[in-house]
Amino acid sequence: MTRVADVAKPVVRWGLNHGMPRTALRLAARRGDLQARLFTAGGTTPTLGMTDLFDEIRARGAVSKGAFTYLTASHAVVREVLGRNDFRSGITPAAGFWGRLARWSSVAFLHPMAPPSLLVTEPPDHTRYRRLVTRVFTVRAVENLRGRTEEIANELLDTIDPTDPVDLVETYCGQLPVTVIAEILGVPPEQRGTVSTLGSAASPSLDMGLSWGQFRRVESALAAFDAWLAEHLEKLKANPGDNLLSRLVAAREDGVGLTDLELRATAGLVLAAGFETTVNLLGNGTALLHDNPAELAVLREDPALWPNAVDEILRIDPPVMLTGRTATHNTEVAGVPVPAGALVTTILAGANHDPAVFPEPRRFDVRRPNAREHISFSAGRHYCLGAALARMEGEVGLRTLFDRYPNLRLIPGATHRNTRILRGFERLPARLTPWPMH
Repeated sequence: MTRVADVAKPVVRWGLNHGMPRTALRLAARRGDLQARLFTAGGTTPTLGMTDLFDEIRARGAVSKGAFTYLTASHAVVREVLGRNDFRSGITPAAGFWGRLARWSSVAFLHPMAPPSLLVTEPPDHTRYRRLVTRVFTVRAVENLRGRTEEIANELLDTIDPTDPVDLVETYCGQLPVTVIAEILGVPPEQRGTVSTLGSAASPSLDMGLSWGQFRRVESALAAFDAWLAEHLEKLKANPGDNLLSRLVAAREDGVGLTDLELRATAGLVLAAGFETTVNLLGNGTALLHDNPAELAVLREDPALWPNAVDEILRIDPPVMLTGRTATHNTEVAGVPVPAGALVTTILAGANHDPAVFPEPRRFDVRRPNAREHISFSAGRHYCLGAALARMEGEVGLRTLFDRYPNLRLIPGATHRNTRILRGFERLPARLTPWPMH
């Protein structure tokens, strides 16, 4: 009986979380439903290719009702919903038969969209986790890493033969953040490849509507990542190092630290999010600067604009497309009634292209005065813990790349990742130096 359950449970999980939603969304898309069209336009469609859809969603009103959730691409409403106490992160578990079935089929390993992940916990637990983590991951601690990040960026570029075509995602955009976060969290150099591979394989776990094959690969990666993380944390407990994760293991509030489960969930999220989203920021930023040479020239004339340029990259092509919040009781958003238990899909990328806040939102402008008002790091109590680290890595990584190789040219063959929530390049082929003359 146990063996039958072991086989049946993943099938049920896939059906509830992916198979049935996937079918329903595709049918709704054929009827023109905006939310379903957003789903089907995801995957390999670049974010900049979806701006017409964002405009259409916004034209329906500050909040509109989709086939399955409420939608908003309004900057003001997205920020409001993310900050309100009558909305919680995550999806309210189903009641009755479907809820019992979901609980029966639940996984034994950690999932980023299941408690005690910081993504889906709420006060008081979320407050306690976040306070302990922020004691360790301070802005000062991140700035202290700037010099080491510059060294890593240059070391990585030193290993690349600039005369040959190169995939920048594989050799640079992916390697820089995984090396930085691995050093922060005390991951030995020989295990960084494992972390990068497992993190990339698990990244579609935030998506809905995965195929059966994708689902099985994601669950396998999550289970392997959880097992690796448990072993890594045990080693740090026995032999703490001079790294931020060792400090998190030892962190206490009123004499109480994180439990083993909470520590694994928090460390796993920090580790995965610490490089997965930054890979996208670096790749998206490289493409934008390459395709807008006049803006790159502005940065060369005034390097003090680099921090603002990173925020403009985050605004126009964010690493994360959207998130969601569930109403805890009957309420209203922008005058629209939202019943308890209803999900509001907050489209971060759409909010970043709201012309009410960003004039000419499709124009990439490294001097944009309010670029930092983007919502790419979310807002409210779930504002991204790694925002300062991502900004610093984006600035150092992109500036170093274009300073070292001002004639960098992208070449055909770029592909986008087949994920709907996380947005970035799978491959970004380039030549770092011009073609040799013959």
